[in-house]
Formats: sequence, C-alpha cells, structure tokens
Amino acid sequence: MSRQRTMEAISASEYVTIGELVRLTNVRYSTLKFYTEEGMLPFEQAEENLTRRYRRLESIERISYIRKLREQKKTIPEIKVILSQEQAEE
Repeated sequence: MSRQRTMEAISASEYVTIGELVRLTNVRYSTLKFYTEEGMLPFEQAEENLTRRYRRLESIERISYIRKLREQKKTIPEIKVILSQEQAEE
C-alpha cells in the first residue's frame, strides 16, 4: 500500500490524484469519480500506470463551481451544458 503524501506536499503539487482531491475539497470520492466519468472534471492519464492526474488548482476551482451550480438547483445535465458552453468560449 502506498503512503499518502502530506497536505503540504499535495498543496505544492501541480497534479493530484482523485484521493488527494477528496482531501483538498471534502467532496466524496464517488462524487468526484462521477464528475470525471461524466466529463465534468478533466484529467490527464499517466502512461506508465494509467493513474488519472488532475491539475490541482483548476480542479479545485471546477469542483467549487459545480457545487455552486448544484446549490442553485441546477441539474447535472444543465451543469454539463454550462461547462461545455464555457469551455467553448475559452
């Protein structure tokens, strides 16, 4: 079993794992996995062991934004449209 990185190491890292995102955002693993599978939370895949790596700052901002949209009673399909429209504008 691998050792967990310290919060200090995670906070200084450009990329984090989904487990580390759970620790940073206090959002359940299953929720983040769902967002990933639905294409709402982008990731990169390391070739050597197929680990999904998330850009720490961008992912935290995206998760926070999704939470705000959920608080506004937006549905997952509505959020996906909003996110894809914003991505098209970039």
